[in-house]
Amino acid sequence: MSTSLSEPQSGHSAAIPVALSSSSVYPLSVHDTFAMAHDLGYDGVEVMVTNSQVSQDPDALKDLSERYQQPILAIHAPTLLLTQQVWGKAWTKIELSAAMAAEVGASTVVTHPPFRWQTGYAENFAEGVEDIAEQYGVTIAVENMYPWRVRGREAKAYLPHWDPVPQPYENITWDFSHAAIAGMDSFEQIRKLGPRLRHVHLTDGTPNGKDEHLLPGEGTQRCGEALSYLVDSGFSGVVAVEVSTRKARGAGEREEQLKQTLEFAREHLRPKAVLSGRDVQ
Repeated sequence: MSTSLSEPQSGHSAAIPVALSSSSVYPLSVHDTFAMAHDLGYDGVEVMVTNSQVSQDPDALKDLSERYQQPILAIHAPTLLLTQQVWGKAWTKIELSAAMAAEVGASTVVTHPPFRWQTGYAENFAEGVEDIAEQYGVTIAVENMYPWRVRGREAKAYLPHWDPVPQPYENITWDFSHAAIAGMDSFEQIRKLGPRLRHVHLTDGTPNGKDEHLLPGEGTQRCGEALSYLVDSGFSGVVAVEVSTRKARGAGEREEQLKQTLEFAREHLRPKAVLSGRDVQ
């Protein structure tokens, strides 16, 4: 009996979809995100809700999704420091994000942990996000953050903590750039998270205190190993590219960076060769 190995007959698409985050095209628009995702061959889009009216409008997003044949795979709630004025109070941000995700067909909502000054919101945060997730039929995945430092000393910015791993969150988003700032090894942390890991922000960084959002391979994180582990572990979520291209200057430079990152993701998310039945004798 002889056997041979062959690649799965699924074209270039890996079992784990790769989405383009609208933050990756900043300062360009949400519309540009859908267009680039289509042109470069991404599997879908993650929309970060910002001051942009389009990012807040489910009808506009559905129109773009249909026009460019790019499903909306995740909604990033406006829980950043820079989006504190978007959609009002903290719980309103979460509920409106979940409602919009359900309306546009996105399975996941990404949110940051509460800030230290959001004490009432923080007290029942873990239970509250699960209640809203169940109500709207989506997954709300809390993102790992990093310690803030003031004059060389750590300042408490999040409640109960910037590290979601020991917290009672059922679903977590992992960001490689944030892990780099925190001095964490993403590969090891992803292994610890197991099935609690539901969403990934693919990027890179260095432990220099800046949220760099480098292209994978440009920093110190073991991005390739971590992605390969996702395949081996049966990860069923989405890998969303969240890199900074704001310094792109020349014609096509941003597109080339996003293409390069997509190729990196696809290379490391490619399922291992499998036995082909027709080759077994």
